[in-house]
Amino acid sequence: MVVKVLVVDDSGFFRRRVSEILSADTSIQVVGTATNGKEAIDQALSLKPDVITMDYEMPMMDGITAVRHIMQRCPTPVLMFSSLTHEGARVTLDALDAGAVDFLPKNFEDISRNPDKVRQLLCEKVHSISRSNRRFGSFSPSAPAAAPSPAPAPTAPSSSFNPPPVRSAPARPAVAAPAPAPSSASSSVAPKRKAYKLVAIGTSTGGPVALQRVLTQLPANFPAPIVLIQHMPAAFTKAFAERLDKLCRISVKEAEDGDILRPGLALLAPGGKQMMVDGRGAVKILPGDERLNYKPCVDITFGSAAKSYGDKVLAVVLTGMGADGREGARLLKQGGSSIWAQDEASCVIYGMPMAIVKADLADAVYSLDDIGRHLVEACQ
Repeated sequence: MVVKVLVVDDSGFFRRRVSEILSADTSIQVVGTATNGKEAIDQALSLKPDVITMDYEMPMMDGITAVRHIMQRCPTPVLMFSSLTHEGARVTLDALDAGAVDFLPKNFEDISRNPDKVRQLLCEKVHSISRSNRRFGSFSPSAPAAAPSPAPAPTAPSSSFNPPPVRSAPARPAVAAPAPAPSSASSSVAPKRKAYKLVAIGTSTGGPVALQRVLTQLPANFPAPIVLIQHMPAAFTKAFAERLDKLCRISVKEAEDGDILRPGLALLAPGGKQMMVDGRGAVKILPGDERLNYKPCVDITFGSAAKSYGDKVLAVVLTGMGADGREGARLLKQGGSSIWAQDEASCVIYGMPMAIVKADLADAVYSLDDIGRHLVEACQ
């Protein structure tokens, strides 16, 4: 099946290069281009592309505003191009919150110097997000962030939780929830209460907004330390941690070597590096290994948690491409720890959670909107 793409950028050079790169893939068709946000909306309505690539800074209407309008009028997966700066990170996070699915660095030097690598990455991203749940309206994005409401107090469980890296939109149509895999716990199963020493959450594409939705449900006195592993460039993680810290009642910061794990604090793995935890409750930040696809890598952090905390870890795998986290989850499972996976219906990309479920590692499969509440219930 050919993926139809609309390319939006005010730079004629960039529009041409992106169009040329995409058109070299016989399974991708560039159906149109636009030079500003207003043209992008009109073209999206008339051409009905499968994917839109979008710049931020454009005349007449910027990319974020265009994304919001597109999500309201003709929801379509959007891939943002971003500069690798702190301001570029802030803008990209705003775009993801507005409805964009994923992003790529906008680097003219890379296009000239590494055309084959850029071509492979861009085409892979386009193909992946064309298959995302948002294309079919089965994912319900978050509303614009507001002050979090009080989280429920812990109660007894009820009877009834490097390269890849949400918008306000009409409510999705009612769809039947996918049947849980026979080997996985149903989403209606109450979480087991336990005195966990660590909550570890791994994610990739769709993760920034997913993490925001989970963490804003936690109270300031959440009883367990949290580590977060999000596939994200080095220039982005500090801005992302700052954003989460402003929105959440728990504290969130980009992890530094020697940081101490403590209740009510979430430490975000820095982009381009690896994060490990030790049995003394300290964090180790190591250089990114070029042999590893992901920097940070969920498997690395999960594996260190399995070694240091045995059966006292609650690991959660959220939306994302690929299978990062599966082998680390296997080690955690062997040690007696608990593994949760996000369900398919609420994922942007059902890759990483699917890998957990298919490997029969999930103790529970929960919708994104239920995960924060169940974390409060599960952690004593």
